[in-house]
Parts: sequence; structure tokens; C-alpha cells
Amino acid sequence: MSTPSVLFVCVKNGGKSQMAAGLMKAAAGDTVAVHSAGTKPGTSINALAAEVLLEVGVDITGEIPRPVDPYLVRDVDLVVTLGREVRLDPVAGTRFENWDTDEPSERGIDGIERMRLVRDDIAARVADLAERLRR
Repeated sequence: MSTPSVLFVCVKNGGKSQMAAGLMKAAAGDTVAVHSAGTKPGTSINALAAEVLLEVGVDITGEIPRPVDPYLVRDVDLVVTLGREVRLDPVAGTRFENWDTDEPSERGIDGIERMRLVRDDIAARVADLAERLRR
């Protein structure tokens, strides 16, 4: 049986997709091949994203934003886009799903509290996905 693979994609690859990848690595270990990328990658990891992941024992501080690799998109089992802003063309033979993640700023919640809510939303989705990929 081959190892399932997932690519998490957001726009800058500095926050949500990096959080999802870090949380998946923690949840699934080496039972899932995990990648992340951005459609318009930024230059660094979001400091608040890294901080709230450290609170739950996940360290993404050494990660760097990467662009989407079309060959990787073609080769992974699943591409998960995070948020409403991501635009990625479908690829035949690759499954795609979108996570319309919580956006607390729309409710006036910002800063570290916003990022904790985003983390918790993504963590719940990652736990569900890890379980689905194990089947």
C-alpha cells in the first residue's frame, strides 16, 4: 500500500497552508506525505501562525514559503486549498477540496486570538482528513 499524499495550498504559503501541513505532520507522522505551497508565495512564515502552532507543540519556524509546483499538483493524491482567495486550476486525476476556513477578522477578532481560532479550525479539519487518508 502506498503512502497517501496531500498538498495544502493558500495564497502566500506563510500561514494557513503551513499551519495545515505542520498539523498534518504532527497528526499523521510518516503515514502521509505532506506538502504545502502558495499561489503567490510571500517571503516568510506568518509569525502569529508559528506562535500559535508552538502552543500546541508544532514548530513551523524553519519553513519557507514555496510556489505551487504543477508536477507536485499532478502527482499528489489530494490538493487542499485553504480560503476563498486561492485560485488553482484543476488537474485531471488529482482530487481537490477547498476548506473555506474560519475568518475571525470578519467578526472583529484579530491578532493572536484570531490566529488561535484559525488554528483550531484547521486542526479539526486536519484530524478529519488524517482519518480519511488512513482508510
